[in-house]
Formats: sequence, C-alpha cells, structure tokens
Amino acid sequence: MRARFMALDAGVRYMLFASLMFALMGVFAKLLSRDMPSLEVVFFRNVFGVAVVAATLFKHPFNHEGGKPFLLFFRGLMGFLALLAFFYNIAHIPLGDAMTYSKTSPIFTAFFAWLFLKERMGVYGWLALAAGFLGVVLIAKPTGLHLDKTAWLGIFSGVGAALAYTAVRELKRYYDTRAIVLSFMGIGTLGPLLLMLLSPYVECPELDMMLGVFVMPHGIMWLYVAALGVFATFAQVYMTRAYGATKAGIVGAVSYSNILFSILLGLLIGDPLPDLLTWGGIFLVVAAGVLVMKKG
Repeated sequence: MRARFMALDAGVRYMLFASLMFALMGVFAKLLSRDMPSLEVVFFRNVFGVAVVAATLFKHPFNHEGGKPFLLFFRGLMGFLALLAFFYNIAHIPLGDAMTYSKTSPIFTAFFAWLFLKERMGVYGWLALAAGFLGVVLIAKPTGLHLDKTAWLGIFSGVGAALAYTAVRELKRYYDTRAIVLSFMGIGTLGPLLLMLLSPYVECPELDMMLGVFVMPHGIMWLYVAALGVFATFAQVYMTRAYGATKAGIVGAVSYSNILFSILLGLLIGDPLPDLLTWGGIFLVVAAGVLVMKKG
C-alpha cells in the first residue's frame, strides 16, 4: 500500500494528505461544537495560524507594494464569514454535507472571475455552474422553494470563499502572500472576539451563527483545540506544496477527496450515511468542480 502511495505524483500525494488533514480538522471542529459556539471554534482555528504567520515576520518582514487596503479587508472579511458558515454547518449537519457545500467555491470563483475580472467562462464553466447548483439542490432537498438555514449557509460558505479567492487573485499583485493570509486569520481571530463580547446584549435567534458566549475549554477540549490548529496548519502547508508540485487542474480535482474522507470520518463520530439523493448531489458538485477546471 505504501509503495503504491509513494508511486503517485508528488502533488497528488500532497493533496491527498492535505484533504485528509482538512477532514480531520472538520472532525475536531464538530467535536468542539458540542460544547462551544461556532464563533469560538473559528477563533481557535485562526489564532493558531496568526501565531505561526506572525513568527515568520521576525525573520522575513513584509516586502510588498501594497495600496489595496479595502480589498485586503474584503478578502479577510469574506474568508471569515465563509469559514463561520462552514463551521456552523459542521455543528448542525453531517460533516460530508458541510464539506460538499464548501467545495462549491471553485465553481463560484470561476463565475466571479468572469463577472469582476472579465475572465472567460466558456462552455465548461457554465455547465459546471448548472451542475453545481443542481447538486446543491439534491443535498439540500428543499420543501417546495424553501431552503433551510443550513442550506443557505452552505451556499454562502461556497460563495463567500469564492469572493475571497477572487480577491486574492488581484491582491497577489500587490501584497506578500503572508499579508493576504494574515488578513483572513486576523479578522477571523478578532471578529469572533468582538461578536462574543456583543452577544450577551443581542437577542436575535435568527443570527445564532454569529452569536455565542465564550466557553473556557477544559479537559479533553484542550486536546481538541490543539488538534484543530495542528490539522488546519498541516492542511494549508501540504495544499500549498501540492499546487507547487503539480498542475493546478490535477491538484484541484484530487482535492475533492476530502468529501469522501469527511463522510468516512463523520460516520465514526455519529453522522448518518448519505442517502441516494445526497450521493447524487455530491457527485454533481464534484463533477462541476472538475468541469470548471476545464473551462474555456
């Protein structure tokens, strides 16, 4: 088994490992969500990354042109809100479903690149958008024309991430990559703290995903917090290595393996096995993601 794995292209190996790390991050986010609000889980997910990126600045300070502060803030805000929607869904629906919703982001990224950056969508891009939308409908199983909160948040987790990624494509011309990452993790650390401070004074059940009172971790929860940060960091590192080692289209297609990893790991912590409609929706979202890589 090990020999077969090592025989794979390096980028494919890195992406498979990163996908497993992302799925494990989701597992510990779900375990933490049993005792703390999603806001706090997002805080712990990001504060670890802020410390890691900040540590690199002592040795290699930023060296960039800058000049796009509002776009940088927009990237951070969209990334934070998308992650919050994703973690809220992890707490309330099966891990595989939450991961599938989030994996619609490449489809929406292609659409926003066409809309804002004037990039060509092509036949494959439009087919991907239609297939992805149908896949989301099959997973959400709406009653009539009504989607529940987790379905809307699932769609937003993809849309918000796509807006953030589209901003990154422009920001890379002006900023050090670490500054772009820090804009996301910094807002993802300060945002939850601010919202948790305001939460005791706000009564709005409809916005429960953005509210929550801080719960001091205790006992095994500290292990879950550490695992969340470690697996998230490994996922980011190996995903970056994957895109540096192999063609983006191949790596992007392999990244959808985290849906399968999430389903399998979700079963171990009590998630139900997806039904036939959900499997159909997952297939369409994955197919759409592969299609969008062939757009043009």
